[in-house]
Amino acid sequence: MVDWITVLSLIVFGLALIVAEIIFVPGTTLVGIVGFAFIVIGAGLSFSYFGSSMGWMTAGGTAVATGLVFYFSFKANVWGRFSLKSTIDSKVNEGSLSAVQLGAEGVTISTLRPVGKAELANQTFEVKTLGNYVETGTKVRVTQIQSNQIIVEPIS
Repeated sequence: MVDWITVLSLIVFGLALIVAEIIFVPGTTLVGIVGFAFIVIGAGLSFSYFGSSMGWMTAGGTAVATGLVFYFSFKANVWGRFSLKSTIDSKVNEGSLSAVQLGAEGVTISTLRPVGKAELANQTFEVKTLGNYVETGTKVRVTQIQSNQIIVEPIS
Protein backbone atom coordinates (compact mmCIF):
# COMPACT_ATOMS: atom_id res chain seq x y z
CA MET A 1 0.00 0.00 0.00
CA VAL A 2 2.85 2.41 0.81
CA ASP A 3 4.36 1.64 -2.60
CA TRP A 4 1.23 2.81 -4.41
CA ILE A 5 1.01 5.96 -2.32
CA THR A 6 4.63 6.78 -3.14
CA VAL A 7 4.20 6.19 -6.88
CA LEU A 8 0.90 8.05 -7.18
CA SER A 9 2.05 11.01 -5.06
CA LEU A 10 5.19 11.42 -7.18
CA ILE A 11 3.17 11.34 -10.39
CA VAL A 12 0.46 13.72 -9.14
CA PHE A 13 3.01 16.15 -7.68
CA GLY A 14 4.96 16.02 -10.95
CA LEU A 15 1.83 16.84 -12.94
CA ALA A 16 1.05 19.72 -10.59
CA LEU A 17 4.55 21.14 -11.04
CA ILE A 18 4.33 20.94 -14.83
CA VAL A 19 0.95 22.70 -14.85
CA ALA A 20 2.37 25.33 -12.48
CA GLU A 21 5.31 25.80 -14.85
CA ILE A 22 3.03 26.38 -17.81
CA ILE A 23 0.50 28.60 -16.08
CA PHE A 24 2.22 30.48 -13.26
CA VAL A 25 5.99 30.59 -13.91
CA PRO A 26 6.50 30.27 -17.66
CA GLY A 27 10.02 30.55 -18.92
CA THR A 28 11.89 29.36 -15.85
CA THR A 29 11.87 25.67 -16.94
CA LEU A 30 13.29 24.55 -13.57
CA VAL A 31 9.85 23.83 -12.12
CA GLY A 32 8.84 21.93 -15.27
CA ILE A 33 12.03 19.88 -15.27
CA VAL A 34 11.56 18.95 -11.61
CA GLY A 35 7.92 18.02 -12.34
CA PHE A 36 8.96 15.86 -15.28
CA ALA A 37 11.62 14.21 -13.10
CA PHE A 38 8.99 13.39 -10.44
CA ILE A 39 6.76 11.79 -13.09
CA VAL A 40 9.65 9.72 -14.48
CA ILE A 41 10.76 8.66 -10.99
CA GLY A 42 7.19 7.69 -10.07
CA ALA A 43 6.78 5.63 -13.23
CA GLY A 44 10.24 4.10 -12.75
CA LEU A 45 9.47 3.12 -9.17
CA SER A 46 6.32 1.37 -10.37
CA PHE A 47 8.55 -0.90 -12.50
CA SER A 48 10.76 -1.80 -9.54
CA TYR A 49 7.87 -2.16 -7.02
CA PHE A 50 5.27 -3.99 -9.13
CA GLY A 51 7.11 -5.56 -12.06
CA SER A 52 7.21 -4.97 -15.78
CA SER A 53 3.56 -5.38 -16.72
CA MET A 54 2.24 -3.14 -13.93
CA GLY A 55 5.06 -0.65 -14.63
CA TRP A 56 3.99 -0.33 -18.27
CA MET A 57 0.37 0.09 -17.23
CA THR A 58 1.37 2.82 -14.79
CA ALA A 59 3.51 4.55 -17.42
CA GLY A 60 0.65 4.39 -19.95
CA GLY A 61 -1.85 5.63 -17.40
CA THR A 62 0.49 8.47 -16.50
CA ALA A 63 0.84 9.46 -20.17
CA VAL A 64 -2.94 9.42 -20.64
CA ALA A 65 -3.50 11.36 -17.40
CA THR A 66 -0.92 13.95 -18.44
CA GLY A 67 -2.59 14.42 -21.81
CA LEU A 68 -6.06 14.69 -20.25
CA VAL A 69 -4.92 17.21 -17.64
CA PHE A 70 -3.39 19.44 -20.30
CA TYR A 71 -6.31 19.07 -22.71
CA PHE A 72 -9.07 19.82 -20.22
CA SER A 73 -7.22 22.56 -18.36
CA PHE A 74 -6.67 24.53 -21.56
CA LYS A 75 -9.85 23.54 -23.41
CA ALA A 76 -12.17 24.45 -20.55
CA ASN A 77 -10.24 27.69 -19.93
CA VAL A 78 -9.86 26.78 -16.28
CA TRP A 79 -6.88 29.09 -16.02
CA GLY A 80 -8.63 32.04 -17.68
CA ARG A 81 -9.56 33.57 -14.35
CA PHE A 82 -5.86 33.88 -13.50
CA SER A 83 -4.93 35.71 -16.68
CA LEU A 84 -4.79 39.46 -17.17
CA LYS A 85 -7.69 40.69 -19.27
CA SER A 86 -7.21 44.44 -19.15
CA THR A 87 -4.52 46.63 -20.59
CA ILE A 88 -3.07 49.92 -19.45
CA ASP A 89 -2.96 52.40 -22.29
CA SER A 90 -2.23 55.58 -20.35
CA LYS A 91 1.15 57.12 -19.66
CA VAL A 92 2.70 58.69 -16.61
CA ASN A 93 1.96 62.42 -16.23
CA GLU A 94 -0.06 62.34 -19.46
CA GLY A 95 -1.79 65.62 -20.20
CA SER A 96 -0.93 67.20 -16.86
CA LEU A 97 2.46 68.72 -17.60
CA SER A 98 0.98 72.10 -18.52
CA ALA A 99 0.89 73.00 -14.81
CA VAL A 100 4.66 72.49 -14.46
CA GLN A 101 7.25 74.90 -15.86
CA LEU A 102 11.05 74.80 -15.94
CA GLY A 103 12.42 76.09 -12.68
CA ALA A 104 9.29 75.18 -10.70
CA GLU A 105 10.03 74.12 -7.15
CA GLY A 106 8.38 71.49 -5.00
CA VAL A 107 8.90 68.84 -2.35
CA THR A 108 9.45 65.10 -2.76
CA ILE A 109 6.64 62.94 -1.43
CA SER A 110 8.56 59.70 -1.80
CA THR A 111 12.24 58.85 -2.02
CA LEU A 112 13.62 59.37 -5.53
CA ARG A 113 15.75 56.32 -6.46
CA PRO A 114 16.02 57.94 -9.10
CA VAL A 115 12.24 57.84 -9.83
CA GLY A 116 9.60 58.79 -7.31
CA LYS A 117 6.84 61.28 -6.59
CA ALA A 118 6.98 64.97 -5.86
CA GLU A 119 4.45 67.70 -5.28
CA LEU A 120 4.85 70.51 -7.82
CA ALA A 121 2.32 73.32 -8.33
CA ASN A 122 -0.01 71.72 -5.75
CA GLN A 123 -0.23 68.50 -7.79
CA THR A 124 1.51 65.14 -7.44
CA PHE A 125 3.77 64.08 -10.32
CA GLU A 126 6.10 61.22 -11.01
CA VAL A 127 9.54 62.76 -11.28
CA LYS A 128 13.04 61.54 -12.05
CA THR A 129 16.53 62.59 -11.11
CA LEU A 130 19.67 62.17 -13.19
CA GLY A 131 20.79 59.28 -11.01
CA ASN A 132 20.80 61.03 -7.66
CA TYR A 133 19.22 59.50 -4.57
CA VAL A 134 16.90 62.09 -2.98
CA GLU A 135 15.20 61.59 0.39
CA THR A 136 11.52 62.22 1.12
CA GLY A 137 10.73 65.82 2.04
CA THR A 138 13.63 67.33 0.07
CA LYS A 139 13.03 70.51 -1.93
CA VAL A 140 13.55 69.99 -5.66
CA ARG A 141 13.61 72.12 -8.79
CA VAL A 142 12.47 71.13 -12.30
CA THR A 143 15.45 71.18 -14.68
CA GLN A 144 14.02 69.46 -17.76
CA ILE A 145 10.67 68.36 -19.16
CA GLN A 146 10.98 65.60 -21.78
CA SER A 147 7.76 64.19 -23.29
CA ASN A 148 6.10 62.79 -20.14
CA GLN A 149 9.13 62.89 -17.86
CA ILE A 150 9.89 65.61 -15.35
CA ILE A 151 13.57 65.77 -14.44
CA VAL A 152 14.35 67.37 -11.08
CA GLU A 153 17.39 68.17 -8.98
CA PRO A 154 17.61 68.78 -5.22
CA ILE A 155 17.87 72.37 -4.07
CA SER A 156 20.78 72.93 -1.72
